[in-house]
Amino acid sequence: MRGRHDDLNIRGAFLHMAGDAGVSLAVVLGAIVMVFTGFMWIDPALSLLIVGVIVLGTWGLLRDSVDLALDAVPGGIDPGAVRAWLAGLPGVTSVHDLHIWAMSTTETALTAHVTRPANHDVDGFLHSAGEGLAKRFGIGHVTLQVETGDAVHCRLAPDEVV
Repeated sequence: MRGRHDDLNIRGAFLHMAGDAGVSLAVVLGAIVMVFTGFMWIDPALSLLIVGVIVLGTWGLLRDSVDLALDAVPGGIDPGAVRAWLAGLPGVTSVHDLHIWAMSTTETALTAHVTRPANHDVDGFLHSAGEGLAKRFGIGHVTLQVETGDAVHCRLAPDEVV
């Protein structure tokens, strides 16, 4: 139960086990009710109820799995906030070609072009940017391309270019 909020695989396993336990309990209780009351309609009603619970319980898991497969920005990460944070770093004049995606259920990656005309201490800048992205946004795999010229000269700078 502990890791089900942070890891898609653990959440899937948790939902599977919880579903199995719920179905078993429903079947036993349904059988007891049918034996003592003779209401045979309990069986199909419980079946429909179980299907509904499974669909509702796994909808989020399906959505998150599709997002992972399509390299979508992970939930809980605001790309606008990441862009603003990068743009606020010392010496940064622009940020473009920003991409954020989940590499796995627990690892997030980012690539971006950062324009920094006075590019002093590149290694220190890259290290502090990577550390900051990890601490603030949970993005552990960071690749930044530092450009010292004007962002206008980069063919990937316009927002409509992917």
